[in-house]
Amino acid sequence: MVRPSVRRATAVAALLALCAAGCSEPATPPAAAPTPTGGVSATAAPPAGPSPVPAARAGLGGRPSPSDRPCTVFPADNVWHADVSRLPVHPRSAAMIGAIGDGSAVHADFGSGRWEGAPIGIPVTVVPAGQRRVPVTFGYADESDPGPYPVPPVPPDAAVEGGPDGTGDRHVIVWDRAACRAYELFDAHRSGAGWRAGSGAVFDLRSNRLRRAGWTSADAAGLSILAGLVRYDEVAAGRIDHAIRVTVPRTRTGWTWPATHSASSATDPALPQLGQRLRLKRSVDLSRLPRQARIVAEAMQRYGLIVADHGSAWFLSGAPDPRWDNDALHALGGLRGSDFEVVDAAGLMLSAGSGATG
Repeated sequence: MVRPSVRRATAVAALLALCAAGCSEPATPPAAAPTPTGGVSATAAPPAGPSPVPAARAGLGGRPSPSDRPCTVFPADNVWHADVSRLPVHPRSAAMIGAIGDGSAVHADFGSGRWEGAPIGIPVTVVPAGQRRVPVTFGYADESDPGPYPVPPVPPDAAVEGGPDGTGDRHVIVWDRAACRAYELFDAHRSGAGWRAGSGAVFDLRSNRLRRAGWTSADAAGLSILAGLVRYDEVAAGRIDHAIRVTVPRTRTGWTWPATHSASSATDPALPQLGQRLRLKRSVDLSRLPRQARIVAEAMQRYGLIVADHGSAWFLSGAPDPRWDNDALHALGGLRGSDFEVVDAAGLMLSAGSGATG
């Protein structure tokens, strides 16, 4: 969106005309926009000049106007922030937990330091207002939001999951707080002056709108990755206020709201679907867990987990940060799949195309 410019001379002339007409109070200058708040373990990209965006480009591809409001990750009534601690247990909960792995241990797939030469977790890059946009091409272009994206062209300014030479999912997550949008890429690689990726999605973090039915994102479920990451600053503040992204080995065809995409042809009803909401049982005693692990576990009891992709059982996603205590996070491994249950979250849904809850 292109904002019209106003000439300084015109504004001064208008002010003089008002005063000449007898105005008794001086004009009040506009207040400066506050600095967006909200912690995230992230790599801050250096400022760069904006690139022009065609005025005709609208919707997710256009450059939105900055807002005075702080940028949170989705509205408070979004399904990611829904308290599921009192939702009913799904009738096939036991079968689905068994299929995921009722004897498998929980694993915090994030932490401090490096593993195999790369930071541990899915990094988040926070970019400044006006970050230059670069072209992005997609392997699954028909289900991806078109570029350009404000992704810094040179790692580590845009941190890649697994590092520049990683061979895994290679997610790139960019948080533009000024525009309050998340730009997320799967299997991202540098290409010329921009990037090429398997798929990509842009999320308006002030909106509850979901992706089109059948569309993927940078995640198999079609959901935002940023929304489900455990971030150090949340834990340091003492509370995570959202569900946590989790991977499971296999899923059933179709999807469960709020997911929009399926990545399986299996029909076994014992398998969970992408989007399935899981919850740590209330009966599980968390008092002996170290603080960082306890805060994560408390979030799993209140907000639960959302099945977002295929991978190792009970792997929780988070952003790397040098302040994580890896020993404390490893204490989550004392939790087993049998400590969880699948909840029936259908009653939260107001509309299949919206993440808003009732």
